Amino acid sequence: MEDKKPIMEEHGPLTEEVAAQYRRARLRALVRSLLARLTGRSNRLLSFDEVKEKLHLRGSVYRGLQRVPLDHIIGSVNRYQDFDRAFLPIRPHTADRWIAVGTILFREGDLPPVRLYRIGDAYFVLDGHHRISVARAMGWKEIEAEVIEVRSRVAVGPELRAEDLEILREYEEFLERTRLDVLQPEADIRFTIAGGYHRLLEHIAVHRYFMGLEQGREIPEDEAVTHWYNTVYRPVIEIIRAHRLLEDFPGRTEADLYLWIMDHLYYLREAYGPEVDAESAALDYAEQFPEHPIRRLVAEIRRAVEAMGDLPPTEIEPKV
Repeated sequence: MEDKKPIMEEHGPLTEEVAAQYRRARLRALVRSLLARLTGRSNRLLSFDEVKEKLHLRGSVYRGLQRVPLDHIIGSVNRYQDFDRAFLPIRPHTADRWIAVGTILFREGDLPPVRLYRIGDAYFVLDGHHRISVARAMGWKEIEAEVIEVRSRVAVGPELRAEDLEILREYEEFLERTRLDVLQPEADIRFTIAGGYHRLLEHIAVHRYFMGLEQGREIPEDEAVTHWYNTVYRPVIEIIRAHRLLEDFPGRTEADLYLWIMDHLYYLREAYGPEVDAESAALDYAEQFPEHPIRRLVAEIRRAVEAMGDLPPTEIEPKV
């Protein structure tokens, strides 16, 4: 039996050029890995099985051939350790297959369709990892794929990262318990902090209790959820939007701010009485505790000046 020739020998100069492209892709992967370590931001592909387990995925439907944006492909069924988030190769054993696929692409100008699972607007590779990696390295924006859609109660987007899965799992459990997505289809409550949905369940339970006291009857859970959303949650969100308060909290969500404002409202009512309303609490919270760097600095300086004003004169006046 003849020995199989190395890819370089077999295909010549074209393959050498593709091999150079592969080496550049490996170098970019190394740089991205170093940046990920410095920033603490995950750079790995998501495992489809991990997402399936966390989000309790249900049922699938074959959607046929589609053009799929390459930057919406964020995970893999079984090769999530061979490529990074941008589908750059990170393992040496990917070389031969990557170069062979790249050579075919240059010669024929196209590649066979890949196979993907779709969850919301995010895609996970079932077959075709090297084709996707080569296509991205060559600057393609889309790729032809056979798509199988897997249903999820929680909407998933291409920005999903491994660190988000626990929060999404909480959201899925929250929707399973409250049926908010059925009762109020427009509702989209997202947190950047774990435990937020458990806090909302507490809010709904307290709201249901006081509804029952006021109306003298047992309040069905669906009714309590809908009433809480329309009379408590949504009005606070409208205040946040009207005053553009999220601008002072970059990287946070309306739901994050809702929880902080409600905690602040409780504190203000304990200190100043029940006449304090949600809008006053929201504006006071944003003024005192902004996360925007410049606004935070201004708030800290203001608090320091106010604290100095409360000191006895001998403590702030220079000694003669």
